Amino acid sequence: MMVNAFDEGLKTMNSAERAYKASLKLGMTKGADRSRALMAMAEALNQSFDDILEANTLDLEASREMAVPELILDWLKLTPTRLESAVQILRKLGELSDPLRRVRIADYQLEDSQTYSQLMPLGVITFIHEAFPDLAAIAAGLCIKSGNSIILKGSTEASHSNVAIANALINAVIEEGLPVGSIEIIDAEHGRSIRDLLAQEQYINLVIPYGRSSLVQQVVRLSTVPVLKSAMGNCYLYWSPNGTMDMIRHMIIDSHCSEPDPVNAIEKVLINRQALPSSLISLWKSLQEKGFEIRGDAEMHEAFPQIQLAKDNEWGCPYLKKTVAFKLVDNLESAISWINQYSSGHADCIATDSYQESRQFALGVNSASTYINASPRFCRNPLRGDAIFLGMSNQKGLRRGLMSLETLTTVKHIVQANGRF
Repeated sequence: MMVNAFDEGLKTMNSAERAYKASLKLGMTKGADRSRALMAMAEALNQSFDDILEANTLDLEASREMAVPELILDWLKLTPTRLESAVQILRKLGELSDPLRRVRIADYQLEDSQTYSQLMPLGVITFIHEAFPDLAAIAAGLCIKSGNSIILKGSTEASHSNVAIANALINAVIEEGLPVGSIEIIDAEHGRSIRDLLAQEQYINLVIPYGRSSLVQQVVRLSTVPVLKSAMGNCYLYWSPNGTMDMIRHMIIDSHCSEPDPVNAIEKVLINRQALPSSLISLWKSLQEKGFEIRGDAEMHEAFPQIQLAKDNEWGCPYLKKTVAFKLVDNLESAISWINQYSSGHADCIATDSYQESRQFALGVNSASTYINASPRFCRNPLRGDAIFLGMSNQKGLRRGLMSLETLTTVKHIVQANGRF
């Protein structure tokens, strides 16, 4: 069957237009109505477990036949636990207070008037994700809660799963009275390329890509719409002479426990050359027992031939698996310089008992977040606090760091005068 490229582009534009019209109405809805819709989305997802898992099985079988990399298969595979986590996140979002229309006093005041600002929705958000079908539900939940409409564009590998999840969510929000177009999906049949979608600047306000850096960079190159880049992996740890072996072991292992997408996983460790621990081999052995692969720079490889040599191009790229590369540096200053050059820039950490070192690291590292003697492990649904996170951004100029409900809002300034001139 021949597909008309013009028809494909028209379908994409129609989806964007529906989402835009829906966003105008969503921005005016009451918080209680959006919360009810989220509870309905959670229930619809819960009732669709069997259909979604069956669709996911089809995706997995097709992906294995196409020799899709194991990494993507891990991201693609749904389990009842992963789906239940998405359901719990939607329910928690439904219980949170409305993030919109919170009044803030403006930084300036005009004469004979009152000036204030309010948080408002961005409008239409496009979420382009590689595998991770359950993440579409979480992204949709964050958008509905913050009064935004969302366009979902998943990868071909997860086409059946994406449609099954989107259909459940779309039916739920429509039944709750939210406007048609609140959730749109661009499926594989009329989404051969993301190019048409990324050119809809008259309708779309923000694009969020989620997946490997190759996907993120492709979206950045093609988009005429503002892009909020997500980051994953290639986080650095500086091991100060004041840091303990047990602390290092815990930070590395714990940072990799947020699978299947170890957003803040420590993949590179910088060690002060003057304090190279003699018990380093015992650390590597304990990590290997946990399934880690150990690599090192040329100096480390020469001193310890049993570890694999890390190539020069590896220091700026994420492994996205249980692999950790170790490198020797002269001091804290050289560690900060190396991290600023090669880290993904969203989460880096230090292990030290020195307050002065911790402050110098926190101020000197050019990353969205720094962790001092703490695992940078990422969690979408933290046990403490009232927040849900979609991912991490390393991008300056837009919202940086953890992507939360407030990330999907903007500020509107309102001037209320008395009519006297």
